[in-house]
Parts: sequence; structure tokens; C-alpha cells
Amino acid sequence: MDKSIIQLVDELPTDNITVKVLNALDYVAPGEWSNLTGFENNIRSITGVTDAKVIQKIRDRAVVLYEDPQQGYQFAVKLYQTIDKADTAMATAALANKISEKIGFLSFLGNITPKADVTQSIDLVLKIAVEIIAFCKLNGIPQPNPQEFANSLANNYQNASLMRMIALVCIDGILPLGPDFLSKIQGVISSTDAGAITQNPVFLAINNFLPGSNPSDKVGFISQGFNSVQGWMNNLVSKTGITPQSISSHLGNFIQIADDNLDFVAAFLDQTTNYYEHTGIQTVVRSLILQAYALVKEEIKQEQQKPIQDVSSASAVKSDKNQYEVSKTVEVWDGEEEDWYQGTIEKIQDDQFFIHYLGYGSSYDEWVGEDDIRTRDLRSTDDNGYAVGQKVKCWDDDQEAWYSATIEQIQNQQYFVHYIGYDSSYDEWVDSDEIS
Repeated sequence: MDKSIIQLVDELPTDNITVKVLNALDYVAPGEWSNLTGFENNIRSITGVTDAKVIQKIRDRAVVLYEDPQQGYQFAVKLYQTIDKADTAMATAALANKISEKIGFLSFLGNITPKADVTQSIDLVLKIAVEIIAFCKLNGIPQPNPQEFANSLANNYQNASLMRMIALVCIDGILPLGPDFLSKIQGVISSTDAGAITQNPVFLAINNFLPGSNPSDKVGFISQGFNSVQGWMNNLVSKTGITPQSISSHLGNFIQIADDNLDFVAAFLDQTTNYYEHTGIQTVVRSLILQAYALVKEEIKQEQQKPIQDVSSASAVKSDKNQYEVSKTVEVWDGEEEDWYQGTIEKIQDDQFFIHYLGYGSSYDEWVGEDDIRTRDLRSTDDNGYAVGQKVKCWDDDQEAWYSATIEQIQNQQYFVHYIGYDSSYDEWVDSDEIS
């Protein structure tokens, strides 16, 4: 099962060789990138929100958006992961080639691995193609459009997105190929047989993502993508004055480099870092959180315009299936786990609700009855997370079963509950450890 966006962001490393390399490149665009990790930390940093309940709403909405294939978030993450995994394998080949050049008795490796310049050039242009596709998907552009991407790169790229492109120029361009990397790449692309490109392992890994009905169309798109960003890359180098030596020097401040052969260093970094996936996840989560935050703000605005319901009376807390609608986020009771899980309503049929559980694959989707779902729209909760009017499950020791109830009153750590489907003679006070 693919990891949820929360898992992906929570598991981003705070300090490994990828992070060290990205920090080393901060001198190219000072302060542009910070290594934001942890999903809720991202919410606070990106939106400025500190209210725990609003953060939870943003988190819940973001999870739903991420799992919606129409939004393109999962697609973009898969792209970034795929290109980095394939790149690692190609970097291993390039590294073997460099080793064969340095060590005579291993020269046979050079005969069975691609020449590093060709490998590196193809790798870079394929990463550009992936960036164009991901950008268009995240921004709702129906078809990959190199010119739209180039315009945004020149005018709008920032944070993790900009750092990813800077790393591409430095680690995949200047460091292994030298200051004239653009002309070298242009020469490789124009002189290399299309078949050599389409048989490249990285190309094969992302082939299904590339637009075009045949290999020739796909190679054409790759070439068009590279041509669209050459100007930006050239301007970046001219404006910042970055050189292979300056990159190596700044890398040396963060990681120990034992070899002064820069293309050897570049092959090593390609093999040991995953900056495309790392910053790609950060790009996706920023876009995702901003969209979720906009939707949540609109929800809160609408809630504030509605009259506040008096939930102190029993009539206000009666079960009403009209409060449930398709796409609404609810909590669903799991009798085996004896706990509530978040899900979204996908379908409604009479008093049955087809639920997709947040963070789980579609194989867990199921129909549940109204008795086993509840909403979390109530405004105030006590220290235990309960509120008057909230639907809960109450444990009955005699029957050894859970019963659905609503909280009518709260007094200290005790709750006066009304059992759904039973008359008021069954109402009673229960302790906090008897309800869920």
C-alpha cells in the first residue's frame, strides 16, 4: 500500500546527505529553502495557523485531497519517487565508469557502462521532463506544457521547487559536465540516436508518464522541455556566478569530500541523494496544504454565518442522517478495534453509508450503518475531547457490548448520556473510561 502524505512528510529526514547537499546549495539562493518536516509543522509554518482544531481540519481535508486522483498530488509524488529511484541506478553505472577511469585493473567496467557525459545529459533532460509533467499536474494544466512551465520557473518558482531546480543545475549539470554543460547536453541530445535515449533505464522507468503516442513523440517532448529551460539555466549561472569549484567548496562545508575529481563527486552524490523526491514531497505538501487551508477557511466562514444550534436540549442531539452527505468527513466506529477512524462518505443508500478510510487503500472501503458513524462539528470539547451533543459509544459490562449514545450533560469527569433508540428511563451518568 502506498504511504499516506502524512507518513511521507513525517518521515522526511531532518539531517542526512540529501539535506546536507541542499543546505550547501543555499548560497545560490540564500534563505530560499528550509527543510520543513512533519505534517502538522508544515501546516503551522505554511499557513500560520496555531489553533489545534483548525490544524486538524486542514490535516483532514489535505488527506482527502491527496487521495483524490483528479487533484494530481499522488501522481506528482510518484513521478518524483520514480525518477530518483531510476537515477540512483544510473548513477551507480556512471560511478563505475569513473572508477574504471581512475583504477587501471578495473578498466573493463568502462566497456560495460555508458559514458558518464551521455548518461548525465540524458538523466538531466529526463528530470526536466518529469518536472514539467508534475508542475502541470499540480496546477491543473490538462497537458504537459513546456512553455507554461518555463514561464512559471522564471517568475513563480520558490521554496523547495526552486531549490530542486538549482540542485538540478548544480549536481546534475555543472558539477559533472562543467561550466559549458548546456552546450554539452545540447550536443548529446542532437547527436544521440533516439533509440539510445528510449533504451535508457531512466527513460524506461518514466516512459508511461511521458506524453506522446510513440517513442519519437516522447523524445521530441524531452528535447522541447530542455530547450524551454535553457534560458533560465543560463541566466541562473550568469547571475549567481556558480562554478564547479564554488559548488565543491560549499559542499565541503557540509560533507567530507575525499576526491577532487568533480565528475566523480557528482556521480557519488547522484547515487547517495534523493533530492528530487525529498523536495518534490515538500512541493506537493505545500500546494496541498494551501488548497486545504483555503477550503477550510471557507467552511469556517460559512459555519460562522449559520445560527448556533442549542445543543443543550435533547431534541437538538437526535440522530439525523441528513447531517451526512457524500464527500463529508466523518468518524467510523470499528467494533473489533473498539475505536473511531476517520473516513469520507463515498455513497449513501437508505441508512447505509459507503466509507473510504483516510490513509488506507480502497480495499478497506465498506458499507456501515448510521449507528456507527458520527461527525465532529461540535464547537467545544472538554479535556477528554467530549462535548454536549456528541455521539459516543458506551460500554455495558453486563451485556459486554458497546451502545450508541449522545452526551446530554457534562460534570467534571462524568457524562450524562441518552442511549439512541431507547427511552429516557435508560439515561445515566457514566465515567470517561466507559465511553469512546
